[in-house]
Amino acid sequence: MPIVDIIAAIATPTGRGGIGVVRVSGEDLKPLSLAILGNVPKDRYATLCSFRDGDGLIIDNGIALFFPGPHSYTGEDVLELQGHGGPEIMKLLLSRCLAAGARLAQPGEFTLRAFLNNKMDLAQAEAVSDLIDASSSEAVRYAVRSLQGDFSAAILKLVSSVINLRMTIEAILDFPDEETGLLHQSGLFTALNDIGAQLECVLTSAKQGNLLREGRRVVLVGRPNVGKSSLINRLAGEEVSIVTEIPGTTRDAIRQGISLEGVSLQFIDTAGLRETHDPVEKIGIAHTRAAIENADLALLLIDARSGVTPEDRTILDAFPPGLPVIQVFNKIDILNEYPRISFSSDVQEVYLSAKTGAGIELLRQVMLEVFGWRPSISGEGLFMARQRHLQALLEARTNLQAAAAMVGYELQLELLAEELRLAQHSLSSITGEFAADALLGEIFSRFCIGK
Repeated sequence: MPIVDIIAAIATPTGRGGIGVVRVSGEDLKPLSLAILGNVPKDRYATLCSFRDGDGLIIDNGIALFFPGPHSYTGEDVLELQGHGGPEIMKLLLSRCLAAGARLAQPGEFTLRAFLNNKMDLAQAEAVSDLIDASSSEAVRYAVRSLQGDFSAAILKLVSSVINLRMTIEAILDFPDEETGLLHQSGLFTALNDIGAQLECVLTSAKQGNLLREGRRVVLVGRPNVGKSSLINRLAGEEVSIVTEIPGTTRDAIRQGISLEGVSLQFIDTAGLRETHDPVEKIGIAHTRAAIENADLALLLIDARSGVTPEDRTILDAFPPGLPVIQVFNKIDILNEYPRISFSSDVQEVYLSAKTGAGIELLRQVMLEVFGWRPSISGEGLFMARQRHLQALLEARTNLQAAAAMVGYELQLELLAEELRLAQHSLSSITGEFAADALLGEIFSRFCIGK
């Protein structure tokens, strides 16, 4: 169904600035342009204009840019009005566009129209939002790669391989007496293994990109006065937590964002876990337990002088199943020990001094390893990916594995072909070839208005 209405929105952040932009998109913007500017600017040229209200009075003087469809961001006519960046000026200019026949755009609607008009696929459209929300220079670079279509190209190559194999299987089923080139079991195994290896490469890169995009939550846990606040201050490079010799100083969770090799980590310095009658400290401890439930990694801080105490063991045993834990032995400077990494009962241990900084780099290294960050592939092969992309790739891998298990059973060729069809469907959902309206609504509702 063709889109016929005109949308408009302020495309620059709220607040004061040197320049503010109102963006308009629709099938025919010439009448609106004539109403506001008195003319239609030359295609793709910056034109100095006066923006006028319904009575012909000047709202502002600025630059107008007109991009006729389909050669525009949305594939429709796009008009950008660049005025002075005062919030009231922008409101007046947007109101004038609405009075001239536009309606207020929904979040992400400009990019949604670009997708619907085949200016980009769904993975590229999502990369627009990822680029805006990028929290590190590395995330910016990899979001740009996805926006340029590198991720989509890798997915389309996988889909093409699956389709080619499906065609061969269908030929075997439809013409059993004809030579297909893959009649032998070894040929099918080889083809499925090749596709599987190709998918694993894409999945590995996607996991790295997802780590960059999503970041991870790290909670610092331990008995009072073991150095949690000192450690987060050392990791942050500034004093974000109060450090004293008095146990129970930290009463509530303190959050601090830190970037390690471009990976955004949200550190949560929590109240010390112990039995207490202080009602305020009890609330802080309750918040600590909630933070642990939502964490991706726990750092259990232990005083190196005493080693693992029964209280530490109680804390360790209370962690949710499956939560990765690193035991951090702090205050090695008092014992004149050297920083190191070791293992005990399959738990990684890092010995350091939050006071002097000795061993901090070792801790950073271990944390990245726990999260699966692999700097060796953080170059040209990496692109931004979302959780739904990972899920689709994992579903496709399951289907390919099921198909491989059926090779050699002639009566199961129909089921093998069906597994390949399901794999193709999962992969194609990444680029939006198969995308339900509900999925599109969920994705684009998270965009900012004006994009």
